[in-house]
Amino acid sequence: MLVDSDTGSDLVDPHEATAEDLSVIPSDVSGLDGAMTGVAGGASFVLCRRSAGLNRHASQWALPGGRLDHGEAPIDAALRETDEEVGVRFPESAVLGLLDDYATRSGYVITPVVVWGGAGVELRPDPAEVLAAYRIGLHELVRPDSPRFVAIPESDRPVVQVPLGGDLIHAPTGAVLVQFRWVGLDGRLHERVVDFEQPVFAWG
Repeated sequence: MLVDSDTGSDLVDPHEATAEDLSVIPSDVSGLDGAMTGVAGGASFVLCRRSAGLNRHASQWALPGGRLDHGEAPIDAALRETDEEVGVRFPESAVLGLLDDYATRSGYVITPVVVWGGAGVELRPDPAEVLAAYRIGLHELVRPDSPRFVAIPESDRPVVQVPLGGDLIHAPTGAVLVQFRWVGLDGRLHERVVDFEQPVFAWG
C-alpha cells in the first residue's frame, strides 16, 4: 500500500520495544532500540505492528493483509483486509500489480498485492488487529545496508533482514519488501525471494 508521508511526522513510536523483543533477532542488535521513528517522508509504504493481543505473531511487523474468504480472489482479499485493518477502502483500479507468492513456515502462501493510495490517505487502524500503522518512506528500502542476510543453524537458507528505523524486518514481510524494492524501485524484474528464510521466532 503506497501513500504519501511528511518528514518529521513520526517522531514518537507508540510501541516501546523491550530487550526481550530484540533478543529473538538472529544477529547483532547493538544500536537497535526497536523504535520505528524518523522514517517518514515522501512516497511511502504502510507497515503495521500487529496487536499484542493476537494469538499468533503478536506485536510482529506485517503489511496489511490476511486470509482469503471462501471463493475470494487475492486482489479482493487484499482490498478488503486493507479496509478492515487500517480503515482504507480502495477500488480495484488502485491495484498496480502482484509480486511473487511467498510460502511461510506456518503453512500459508502470501500473494503480495501492490496498491496505490497516493496523497491524502487517512489511516484508521483497527486496534483489535493493529497496534500502529507506520508510513515508511521508500528511500528507507534503498539504504546501502539493505537488505542484509544472516545464517542460522536451523536452516541452510539465508535469513533476510531489512533495516528500518531502529529495527530489522524479517521474512515474510522482509522478503516482500526486498522484492518490491528490486522490481519496483530498481527495475530488476527477474529477481526472486522464494529462498529467503524466516527467523525461527516467525516459524510458528
